[in-house]
Amino acid sequence: MEAHAVLPTPPDSAAPTVDHPTAMRAARASFTGTAIEWYDYFLYGSAAAVVFPKVFFSDLGSTAGTLTSLATFGVAFFFRPLGGVVFGHFGDRLSRRQALVATLLIMGIGTFAIGLLPTVGQVGVLAPILLVFLRMLQGIGLGGEWGGAALLIVESAPTERRGLYASACQLGVPAGQLASAGMVALFSLLPEEQFLSWGWRIPFLFSGLLVAFGLYLRKRLPEPEFQALKDARRRPKLPLAEVLRHAKKQTLLLIFVQAASTIGYYLFTVYSLSYVEGDLGLPQSWALSGVLIGAALLLPAMPLYAALSDRIGRRPVYFAGTLFIALFAIPFFWLLDTRNPYLIALAIILALVCGYGPTGALNSVLYAEQYPTRYRYTGASVAYQMSSVVAGAPAALVAAALVSATGSGMAVSWYVIGAAVISLICVIALEETHRTALTKE
Repeated sequence: MEAHAVLPTPPDSAAPTVDHPTAMRAARASFTGTAIEWYDYFLYGSAAAVVFPKVFFSDLGSTAGTLTSLATFGVAFFFRPLGGVVFGHFGDRLSRRQALVATLLIMGIGTFAIGLLPTVGQVGVLAPILLVFLRMLQGIGLGGEWGGAALLIVESAPTERRGLYASACQLGVPAGQLASAGMVALFSLLPEEQFLSWGWRIPFLFSGLLVAFGLYLRKRLPEPEFQALKDARRRPKLPLAEVLRHAKKQTLLLIFVQAASTIGYYLFTVYSLSYVEGDLGLPQSWALSGVLIGAALLLPAMPLYAALSDRIGRRPVYFAGTLFIALFAIPFFWLLDTRNPYLIALAIILALVCGYGPTGALNSVLYAEQYPTRYRYTGASVAYQMSSVVAGAPAALVAAALVSATGSGMAVSWYVIGAAVISLICVIALEETHRTALTKE
């Protein structure tokens, strides 16, 4: 039988005492590091759409170059689980802090190196090969980053406020997106020739300074839960094996619980731009305005959702956000199809703040609380990153194929609704953990 991962902690393995200053240090370091990681991640996505087709894939022609460039963005999805397994193992065996320092270095080095790459005109086919290799590194770094950043806060926060503190990790997503979009927008003001020659490189090189700051914060982090386990000599020899042996049920549920949230997020922030410009023939900036405003509003909204989950539970808040995504899937495309710039922006804002917000705010604490300290890093990382492969990687391509086949966004709405039904079932099946002490075994 499977071991129950969220039973109350026995007295002899009680969690170490935590305090507000320690929890705040963990929250600041987690937010900063995660924001840097997502800055790097989204920066690549922006460049893949507007720069790389002309710099690394120009020999393929306009359409094929753009499609190939966007395909390289998806490469990272398939390497994220590998990062989760590798750094989850080291995080559970050696040190949460050291694993997080390594992931930040890998992601930062990959991004900085992209800014130094020669173009296809300079070195031929070697240029896109190097680009794809560095994108793989980014995927590995991000795959190991999220789980460690999430659980380090959860393990440092008081039980009654774990959700609120852990939301700092999730705030790195909209913060990183805003920062990357702002940097690209700033340098795109240059004349096109200068922008494509050197301007696009500056945001990538700027990542080096951000990483240095993130490393400074992370090297000073305490890890009380893990240290207690380490002192008791209870670290697992092979964390992944323990996850597969003792936590199959919750891992399977966690892989699919955010299907609607993940698919919805990429449709709201990535596919909507393509749909508005390519299918409706409207300025992409109309949709981009909604994405940026929605991301900005998520910064205050997500902590509120997380704090609410500390009071009424993780499942009710997560359920409400998923249900909103399902109910709003059809009206979302109705609003886009009005071709009204304000209603297009409103559709994206509502989808992000009311749909993604309640679910995205809780992912850190929801995943981390489902596993004991012994293999929490590995379990949370593998479940979360496998979810990105299953739901996130194909989302934009499936949506494009559905619209191409049917000539309407309605098929995409039903795709989202189907994912939401799966997510709602998983939410109901998960254990409620908001008042439960973390377990070690």
